[in-house]
Amino acid sequence: MPGRLLAALLLLLPLLSACERKPQPAPPATVSKELRLTPARFSDLPGWGEDRMADAVPALQRSCTRLLRSDPTAPIGPKAVGGTAADWREPCAALTAQAADEAALRSWMEAWFTPVQVSAGAEPEGFFTGYYEVELDGARTPSPGFAVPLYRRPPDLLSANLGSFADDLAGRTIFGRVEGERFVPYAARAEIDAGALAGRGLELFWVADPVEAFLLHIQGSGRLRLAEGGTTRVGFAAANGHPFYGIGRALIERGLMPKDQASMPEIRDWLRAHPEQGREIMQLNRRYIFFREIEGEGPIGAEGVALTPGRSLAVDTALLPLGAPVWLDTHWPGEPQRPLRRLMVAQDTGSAIKGPVRGDFFWGAGETALAEAGRMKSAGRYWFLLPRGVVERIALAKQG
Repeated sequence: MPGRLLAALLLLLPLLSACERKPQPAPPATVSKELRLTPARFSDLPGWGEDRMADAVPALQRSCTRLLRSDPTAPIGPKAVGGTAADWREPCAALTAQAADEAALRSWMEAWFTPVQVSAGAEPEGFFTGYYEVELDGARTPSPGFAVPLYRRPPDLLSANLGSFADDLAGRTIFGRVEGERFVPYAARAEIDAGALAGRGLELFWVADPVEAFLLHIQGSGRLRLAEGGTTRVGFAAANGHPFYGIGRALIERGLMPKDQASMPEIRDWLRAHPEQGREIMQLNRRYIFFREIEGEGPIGAEGVALTPGRSLAVDTALLPLGAPVWLDTHWPGEPQRPLRRLMVAQDTGSAIKGPVRGDFFWGAGETALAEAGRMKSAGRYWFLLPRGVVERIALAKQG
């Protein structure tokens, strides 16, 4: 690669960002970003024995199916923090043989797994938000009622893995396009809204509501009610590489919305009530998402399996493994005195999900899910449930 192009790539580092879903409030500061895993007992888990574990079976089965198909030597999570796929074969095979009743499921979990409390250094408490699947009206062809395009990934959108050029940049990827001998940022939201991609045949669907389209960009996946009849799903295919900006911040800073009202439903209502000013506000988020059509179950999370409402959790995959069961101890959105304690499965991620104790709770689709996701800003803790042999190796490594 020419030196000028590498220099341009390095200058683009501030634009680094992964898939984003929603306007995220800033999480509480933690004392450390260091991942610490501490073995625990099932009796240490608040509310263990009270959850309807059968509700988590679809999520568990989807992850187990994927793990059973993996190469036995494949690492599960960064630095094989969840062991290898071979460590999950017997537990997952035993799950498929279990009757789906509470006692059997709890016995299966206690027989094959050990809880490990996840901490950021010495701090076990973290921050949990929520996300949902957008539902909106769409069509396969444009018309006066369906004039807002959803684009597929443009062929000139390129990515550069900077770790290929310098070891200290490992894990960092940027997106852009080639212009002559230069690698330049891709078009931002305002440019694309103004027609930067028009006429290239990239339109995947057309939707009716620009505000719902914007929310779809934030959430990353959605369900379309088609004018031609039936429904389909769209999911994240790529992003333009610009950083995510939560527009709730702009509404608050400009005095357009009180801080205590800046949740997703209220932001949506404000944008609809102020279409011209709302367009300007939405374009402050320069990040733009490109989609693909999804056939079958969905939405699809980062693990590559369909998410389960109320049971799928997004975590920081730079630190933690996908596919692992998780015991969550937090509270219901807006109700600090009402515990939310249940078995989840780590099946997704997002660019705002950073840190050892940081999760995004998938609430499902529709207005009820939007209301819960939009209000969720909950402190809490969690325990990953890992195969016994993996936890024993973790304990031995700490002793060494």
